[in-house]
Amino acid sequence: MRFGVRKTAHVFERVGLAMAGAACGLFVGAYVGSAIPHLTTQGFLLLMMVLGFVGFYLGIDTPQLPFDEAHSHIDAAEFLSAAGTLCATFTALASVAVIVLRLDPHIAWSWLALLGWIAGVAMQIVAGAKARMRG
Repeated sequence: MRFGVRKTAHVFERVGLAMAGAACGLFVGAYVGSAIPHLTTQGFLLLMMVLGFVGFYLGIDTPQLPFDEAHSHIDAAEFLSAAGTLCATFTALASVAVIVLRLDPHIAWSWLALLGWIAGVAMQIVAGAKARMRG
């Protein structure tokens, strides 16, 4: 019984993180889509949300290697997860700031936000897949 409750709690936590990722994707998609006319579609918003959902589900909660002499090297999955989470959430925060403060930055910032988001969630997805394959 205890194992089932812990497993359920873990799934709830990961789904909650995934929903936060989807929300971040929505904010980035809304900002980028409003600045780049070709990306002003519902499909683009959905794609950004799905990327966020998958990235945050897989990448934030990666199984870690134990801390001992046999595992003294850098854990690539853990590093990618951390870097991807930072990149994706910073991009989402910047996008929300642009939307809420009604700023009108140069179009280059919109492309940078799109690339930052894609890079961040890609790092999370790769990190999550790598961590789960090893263990």
